Amino acid sequence: MNLVAAATAPALSGWRTTTIALGCALLIGGIGGLIGLGGGEFRLPILVGLIRFTARAAVPVNQILSLVTLTSALIVRWHAGSLVGVGAFAPAVVALALGGITAAWFAARLLSRVSDHRLERAIAILLMAVGLLLIGERFLPAGLPPLVPAELGLQIVAGVVLGLCIGTASTFLGVAGGELLIPTLIFVFGADVRTAGSAVLFVSIPTVCIGLFRYSRMGLLPGRSTLLLVGLAMGIESLVGAAAGGAFAGSTSAEVLKLMLGLILITAALKAFWRRAH
Repeated sequence: MNLVAAATAPALSGWRTTTIALGCALLIGGIGGLIGLGGGEFRLPILVGLIRFTARAAVPVNQILSLVTLTSALIVRWHAGSLVGVGAFAPAVVALALGGITAAWFAARLLSRVSDHRLERAIAILLMAVGLLLIGERFLPAGLPPLVPAELGLQIVAGVVLGLCIGTASTFLGVAGGELLIPTLIFVFGADVRTAGSAVLFVSIPTVCIGLFRYSRMGLLPGRSTLLLVGLAMGIESLVGAAAGGAFAGSTSAEVLKLMLGLILITAALKAFWRRAH
């Protein structure tokens, strides 16, 4: 029997809660499509706080939904021509992807070894850190020189090291890691915000796929009934939202969204995980 489904099935509290959760998934998918994120950081508090998943069960489900959002955003951005410019940062993107894939392979094991209390506390801390990062990005000056020179060897080394760090955190949370990858591409490698928002898709998608493969091999994926009840509905909502958001990716200010979302994420992390961990 599935290890998660047997003991951690969600307890939905009625149609009202389900409707709110689906509406939030639509909004999160749209925002993710706008700024190149899977939206998993914002979806995780919904899965735990509203739908009543345990943190251990929410992480693999969250990763499945992030993959749906990312794939949809990639397809829409490709058709809209928003992927132009990503090729200039190919060495950094490939290196980040290699680091992320390697980290995802090993970091998935952490989920099965950490206690529920420590897992919820760790998720709360990581989500609040991401929220502060989103807020901090808003106030950093534009036009700063990249930290890593445009030398192939240096970009590959820096990309792999940073990919390992980001991939470990994102796999542990079941998220795509765009909130960490976008500032990395901007401030470390010198990409503009729109190019970075598209480039992260080529890093996040393979990283998420490897994480899901490892969760599947360890029996941590939820049962089929849970996926049909929650995953399918929220996945469709996320796909629609990501498609709509991706279509307007080039015409919307991501900086204002990040400031607002950072505050929301910190509040949601405190409510859904920090208090729960106590």
